[in-house]
Amino acid sequence: MYSLLLAIVYVAFVSLGLPDSLVGAGWPVVHRDLDVPVAFAGIVTTIVAGGTILSSLASERLTRRFGAGLVTAVSVGLTAAALVGFSASGSFWVLCLWAVPYGLGAGAVDAALNNYVALHYAARHMNWLHSFWGLGASISPFIMSHAITSGRGWPSAYLSIGLAQAVLAVVLVASLPLWGRVNPVPPAAPADGGEPGAGPSGAPTHVPLTRALRIPGVVPVLVAFAAYCALESTSILWASTYLVVDRGVAPSTAAAFASLFLLGITAGRFLTGFLADRAGDRQLIRGGFAVVALGVVLLVLPVGTDVLVLAGLVVAGLGCAPIYPAIIHSTPVNFGRGNSHAVIGVQMAAAYTGSTLAPPTFGLVSTWAGMWTLPLFLAALVALGLLMSERLNRVVARRTRAGQLAGRA
Repeated sequence: MYSLLLAIVYVAFVSLGLPDSLVGAGWPVVHRDLDVPVAFAGIVTTIVAGGTILSSLASERLTRRFGAGLVTAVSVGLTAAALVGFSASGSFWVLCLWAVPYGLGAGAVDAALNNYVALHYAARHMNWLHSFWGLGASISPFIMSHAITSGRGWPSAYLSIGLAQAVLAVVLVASLPLWGRVNPVPPAAPADGGEPGAGPSGAPTHVPLTRALRIPGVVPVLVAFAAYCALESTSILWASTYLVVDRGVAPSTAAAFASLFLLGITAGRFLTGFLADRAGDRQLIRGGFAVVALGVVLLVLPVGTDVLVLAGLVVAGLGCAPIYPAIIHSTPVNFGRGNSHAVIGVQMAAAYTGSTLAPPTFGLVSTWAGMWTLPLFLAALVALGLLMSERLNRVVARRTRAGQLAGRA
């Protein structure tokens, strides 16, 4: 039973990644067919991000009422319907309409699944599951490419993935009896050796947004999470342009190594899974930011060869790998199991906010100051993320000590 549900969750994480790179992969053709400017991609992604943020914030209330399994199944069904709708869209405004359920489905399933795994499975599975998300995100551009080159057109790519999502939704509905039978894993002890589960346990009732934001340590983790996701999305969008414009790398080489940034994240999460349970979430976050910082330094070294610059991008991807899963997995320990879903929902909202706003922000910065500022922009995000995560660690340590003193009294 445990293994069967875990296998379904792994497939669900692949499914989460499949739609994420479809819009970007197909947009060069889509915008021509729909006769809209290329910049209109930003409108579609903004609508998707808005829906994702809203459903992430509502996910905790929905999951408490209906259960993680049903919320996941319905959310995947919404995404499937949206993708099939994309495939039948003959105008831009219809595409925008379908972007609404696309975003709503993505945010709810992301928060529900991440919280379920954080509560019920070990840290290694959180890393491996997010590696499977990267696998899905890496596959969909090839599906789009095949659809276009085979003459079937971009709608067939959306239709194929939409039907695959629909099949998964049916499987999830069939698996609903399993979701309540998996025993939660005990919370791991904090990396500093403090007592496990030091955060407030909370009652199994709805945690309003205002109360979640008042929990000590929540604001720092939101800023850290937003900074990490901003770092990731900015690197994905602008790294290739930086290599070409500022470092003189050939466009084909730059494109290949920009894709290796994503592959580095995927491979890094797979490898981190073997270390996660022993290293602990806190050390994974620290180490991840440190490795990203090393990659950023390699990007700016004034050397006459491209090797170190290109290696820096791959190193940065490897450093990014453990940060997202570790922040999510540590949530029940840092804030209590009763509060974890509410906090994870807000974290998802912060993540999408950071990943949505940072790339255009850097676009404005580069227009004003030049593309050479990309490493500085990334370094600032690394520093902010590490600073806020360490502030969270201090809050948790104080809470642990206070709980120990109260227990002795």
